[in-house]
Amino acid sequence: MNSERFNAYRIMWVLVLYDLPTETKTNMRDANRFRKGLIDDGFTLFQFSMYVRHCPSRENAEVHIKRVKFMLPKAGKVAIMCITDKQFGDIEIFFARNKEEPPPAFQQLELF
Repeated sequence: MNSERFNAYRIMWVLVLYDLPTETKTNMRDANRFRKGLIDDGFTLFQFSMYVRHCPSRENAEVHIKRVKFMLPKAGKVAIMCITDKQFGDIEIFFARNKEEPPPAFQQLELF
């Protein structure tokens, strides 16, 4: 097995941060549709209005970034950020003053 394939600088995390209006029923429907689209594409809630997705490569991350761009609602702000697994592992997470461990790394399985 090629060790380069599982390099922490090759594995990517896609972060989607958003602030969408919810004043009208149309805005609320668009915001819910966007959020559900992220979940259907494999994104996980990291914190309020921030979803993350683990991708085994930069190429795979680009596929999911294109999907998010296709789902963009008409109103509001959406930011898409791509960081390496190494950078994601260096995140310090605090709940009040208590430090929490970051989410566990995903294990990539190879069948053939």
